[in-house]
Amino acid sequence: MTIHKEGYTSIAIVVLVIFVANALVHYFIADNTVVVWAVYVLSFLLLITILQFFRSPKRRIKTDENLILCPADGKVVVIEETEESEYFCDRRLQVSIFMSPVNVHVNRNPVSGIVSFFRYHPGKYLVAWHPKSSTLNERTSIAVRTSSGREVLFRQIAGAMARRIVWYVQEGAEVKQGEEFGFIKFGSRVDVFLPLGTQVDVKIGDKVSGGLTVLGRFA
Repeated sequence: MTIHKEGYTSIAIVVLVIFVANALVHYFIADNTVVVWAVYVLSFLLLITILQFFRSPKRRIKTDENLILCPADGKVVVIEETEESEYFCDRRLQVSIFMSPVNVHVNRNPVSGIVSFFRYHPGKYLVAWHPKSSTLNERTSIAVRTSSGREVLFRQIAGAMARRIVWYVQEGAEVKQGEEFGFIKFGSRVDVFLPLGTQVDVKIGDKVSGGLTVLGRFA
């Protein structure tokens, strides 16, 4: 288990806050054992929480051009046919994964290919499961065209707690299935838009793992 590079600054700030808080407690109320130990416990819990959030587990990912891998850890909350109006402008099969603060927040490419479309949109911070979060929240939209000509679009959506979406791809770049394409800090969601007829291998409520769980199979 390693710590993701996106967590270095946040962890440093938390460690500094813990150090200052403990120093103040010792200076002003060192004789109150109950308060001192309460601060110790809260400091420990805060540090463990921030470390587990930015964890980046090593994963052995098997690539397959006929499969669509899950782009994120979390829970499947949407599987439906919908109109994708930003890039495809037609009907697509949408699968959405909600990422809670306790999930790994690394985002991985569901397929290999060339990035045929990329857009970043600043926006609001509605809760990630809000119906309008996919069009109003801060988000990125990334489409990848596979070697067989199929295209998959996936969208990072910031949640109520998230204030920063990070991406590592750009239009025209070649990406590999299972490799990192981004990171979202704290609770968030990832939507995947698949061609109609794609076989979906998950169901609503399933717990999934980025790069390991097979989301679906091309027809």
